[in-house]
Formats: sequence, structure tokens, C-alpha cells
Amino acid sequence: METTRQIKIFDTTLRDGEQSPGCSMNLGEKLEVAMQLEKMKVDVIEAGFAIASPGDFNAVKEIAKIVKNATVASLARALPKDIDRAYEAVKYAENPRIHTFIATSDIHMKYKLKSTEEEVLAQAVAMVKRAKGYCNDVEFSAEDASRSRTEFLYRIFEAVIKAGATVINVPDTVGYTTPDEYYRLIKGIKENVANIHRAEISVHCHNDLGMAVANTLAAAAAGATQLECTINGIGERAGNAALEEIVMGINTRKDLYGMYTNIDTGQIYAASRLTSKVTGMKVQHNKAIVGENAFAHESGIHQHGMLANKSTYEIMTPESIGLSKNQLVLGKHSGSHALEDRLKELGYEISKEKLNEVFKEFKILADRKKVIYDRDLEALVQDQKQNFEEIYQLKEFVINCGNIITSTANIKLIKDGKELEEVAKGFGPIDAAFKAIDNIVGGDFKLEDYSVESVTEGEDALGEAVVKIKRNNEIYNGRGLSTDVVEASIKAYINAINKMMSENIPQGQQAAM
Repeated sequence: METTRQIKIFDTTLRDGEQSPGCSMNLGEKLEVAMQLEKMKVDVIEAGFAIASPGDFNAVKEIAKIVKNATVASLARALPKDIDRAYEAVKYAENPRIHTFIATSDIHMKYKLKSTEEEVLAQAVAMVKRAKGYCNDVEFSAEDASRSRTEFLYRIFEAVIKAGATVINVPDTVGYTTPDEYYRLIKGIKENVANIHRAEISVHCHNDLGMAVANTLAAAAAGATQLECTINGIGERAGNAALEEIVMGINTRKDLYGMYTNIDTGQIYAASRLTSKVTGMKVQHNKAIVGENAFAHESGIHQHGMLANKSTYEIMTPESIGLSKNQLVLGKHSGSHALEDRLKELGYEISKEKLNEVFKEFKILADRKKVIYDRDLEALVQDQKQNFEEIYQLKEFVINCGNIITSTANIKLIKDGKELEEVAKGFGPIDAAFKAIDNIVGGDFKLEDYSVESVTEGEDALGEAVVKIKRNNEIYNGRGLSTDVVEASIKAYINAINKMMSENIPQGQQAAM
């Protein structure tokens, strides 16, 4: 089939993705993700929900200022204050969009909105007109569209397009629909909304039944031209349709779909790793496209076939998503130029100042490890990208532990040039270390989650610890790297505390879609 139809990719990692529990990002992290999304050539970046909080508003505004090659959108309920606030944030963008929504299903209108169909239709039209007064590009979403009465959907879509909507979105808000059913819904909208030719059809699918990507691709086959998704499929509840699966599905099966996107697929792996790092949300090993096992072949039969011809068990190449052919790259005698060249091959463009910092850490790591892998380098680069003030810094620690003694930790931190030291006991070395740190900083927060895993293989592998702490219903992620897992854990805990103390954004309103 000839690939003639372009599909636009609308990424909502920074809005819907960030709403999933424990996935909050600070401003610097959001800007970093936004720049990676632009580098990957997504068509639309939904930067946030401007009215939700001052932090969300500021993030949307700052992203609007720096992004030049993608549309920047802010979500807004169908309310005047939401529309006004959204425009105040996106007005700095080269290509601004206001994305407004209202529920259209009987269950939502009756129990949530307590409104009739006529009231909802009138409100939708009025708010689209208000948004159109601010900017030309307006998207309207019928929340819970997959459970809405189709005749009402036809009416409200026709009315909002007449009012100026340039995109109409058909969300499967609760992940309820199936591919065949969704295909028929999109087809019905194309055939029964008289002015549908004046707007793009967009879809936004959740993964509650594990069909978000299948539903999204079915909608594209039926005529949808904008697909809404997130990196790694993060999002509320079971998540959203995964960008990497949608894009590689279209790319790999051009023969079936006859479509294409503008996405630079070579940036997919870097985007996945970055999103995982800043949210603290690990990618499962058997995750399609970006999981650790996605291109691993252990079965003897598979390995034999791969040696004979890669296409026997590999329908796409690791290089197509940005994974390197050469995983074994540098050693302790390598120079900064070799490091810089390798990082560029991996998709990282960093300043000379940052390169020097990474190079120092690289040399330290090279003295501890026999072999340095690409993933070690990625971890070092990401570890240097601090987007907040380091209020506390680790100077030194001493741990005493064993199966016949109580674990104790002596921790020394530096704050404002002064050394602060505490000793604490605990149920194991990590617990003792965290308690000593609590005694130094004052523990008005709760440890929500803690995990540690190796970045690469081998007995000298770099360990990555991830810590999540909670204060005032806000989750702060911390990350630490070291060949010593205790040191990595301590660094991660301090990292989370520094994030927490560097910002104090109140929990705002959130939106489902």
C-alpha cells in the first residue's frame, strides 16, 4: 500500500502522563522532556493544564517560549477562567493551541456535570468561541466519547466546528472500547458530521483493558489524522497509548496502514530513557519497542535464526529507535573527545561545562569498572542534568552492619558550606542511612518507594537507586548512581530531598480525558 496519508502525533506526556501517581516533574525536567519531544519532531506538545496550579501555568508558559517547531497546547475545561488562563500560558508560543473539553456521556452529564445535552452543547460552543477569540488553533474534546450517545456526538462536533474548532478529539477516557467498535465510531463521525472536512479528527485512548494502542491504530485506519499518546505509555490508571508503539506500528506496517508520521524514530529510545529517569517510572523489561528485552534473543532456536538472517525474529532494527550497534565503547584511557563523540552518537548534545562534569564522573567510573557500556554513559549524562538547587551535598558516610549487630550509619552532609553530621540506627544499612539524613534535614516527609537495580550487567555494574518521598500530597523522585548500591541509595534520597526543598508547588486540579 502506498504511504500517502500523514498522521500527526500529539504528545501529552507532560499533561496526562504527569498526572499518573508518582510521575510529577519539576520545571527543569519538563523543559528537558519538551526539548526532547521537539527533537523527536512531534507535531503537538500538550505542555500541561494551565489552571491546575501556578507550577503548571509556569511550565506551559516556559515551554511555549522555548519550543519553535511544534504546536504547544494547554488543556482547559469548558469554563471561561480555564480558557483565559490557558491562553495566558500558550500565547508565547509560535504555534499556540487551546485544548478545551467537556463530558458528553450520559453517565458523566448526569452524575458529574448535572447538566442536560442541550446545556452541555451550549457550553461547549460558547467556550470554543471564547478560545477562538484568543488563537486560531482550538481543539475540542468530548470527554468519555466512547460511552457517549453517537447522535449527540455528531451534533456537538458539528456545532463546535461551526464555532471555530480546528480539531475534534474522540477520547476513550476510561479505556472501555474495542478496536472494531472504535473503528465504527470514527467512521460514523466522518460520515455523519456534515462539516467534518473542516477539522482534524483526533483520538486519545487509555489502556485500562490493554487495548489503547490497538484502538488508536484502528481509529487511524478509520480516518483519524491526529493520535494522542505518551512516552512509555505513562498516564492515569493503566496509562495512555504509547507513542513508541503507535509510531513503530505505523512505520513497520506501512504495507497495511499506508500512513507515515514525521517522528524521528532514532530519538525514541532517548525519549523513553529520559521520561523514565525524570518520572522515576521504570520501563518493564518486556515492554514493546523500548523494553530491555525488546531486541534480546535468548532461545537457542531464535539465536540460530538470528545468526542466519536477522529478519527471522526481528521485524525492526535496534538502530531504528536509536539503540547503538556498539554497546562496548570506552575505557579508562579514553579522552574527552572520544566521550563527546560517543555521546553525540547516542543523541546527547551537551555543553562543554557539562561535558567536563560528565568526563570527571566517567574517569571515576572507569577506575571502578572493567568495561563501560552505552547505558553507563547515558546514566552519567542524565545524572548530571540537575534542574534544581543542590541544597544538601553528600560529603562522606560510614556504615556498620551485619547479621549479629544493629546497623548504624554515620552521615556527613554539606549545606551552605557547613558540615552537618548525624549517626542513626536502623533495620539494615539503608534504613540507618535514611534515618541519619532525616535527623540532619528534619524529616517532614514520608518515604513512599525505594528501589535499586543495575544499569548494566556484571559484578562491577553501575547501580541505580530510585527513591520517592511524599510531602503535602506531592511526590518527589530522587535518583542516585554508584557502583556501591548503598552510596547510590544515599545519593537518591538526598536527590529527592533537594528536589522537595527547591520547590513548593501546591497540588492543583487534575483532568481526565
